[in-house]
Amino acid sequence: MNRFLSHATNRIDAKGRVSVPSAFRSVLSDGGVRELYCFQDFVFPAISVGGPELLDRFEKQMAAEDPFSPEANEMSLLVHGGGVFVKLDPEGRLMMTDFIRDFTGISTDVMFVGRGDYFQLWEPQAFQKAQAAAREGRKSRGLRPE
Repeated sequence: MNRFLSHATNRIDAKGRVSVPSAFRSVLSDGGVRELYCFQDFVFPAISVGGPELLDRFEKQMAAEDPFSPEANEMSLLVHGGGVFVKLDPEGRLMMTDFIRDFTGISTDVMFVGRGDYFQLWEPQAFQKAQAAAREGRKSRGLRPE
């Protein structure tokens, strides 16, 4: 498996750490990812997490713009100002920092959500509401999975 798929909920321990699901750790390991780039999602109350190539993708988009343009400045505020690098501990746990908790509203449980080449950290009820809204939006537009 080379993609982040499905979702899983894990509880934050007393020291503020949460175990990344083993399937997600496998994808990271297979990709040789040692350091994680995390950023505050542009749309959802979620933290998006991937390897350094995720940051590289955004920086390539910014490099294609005039560096003084409003678009490049906005993107930098979101990508650089709303992002951090983190590492998993040897047991595959991630520290749930204020950066993560304040943006997402996560308190005791973390929903890990696969998004293909990255994954997200969600407060579980917020994810369930967003997923239901997405499903309803597709249904109302007459779109169904094939």
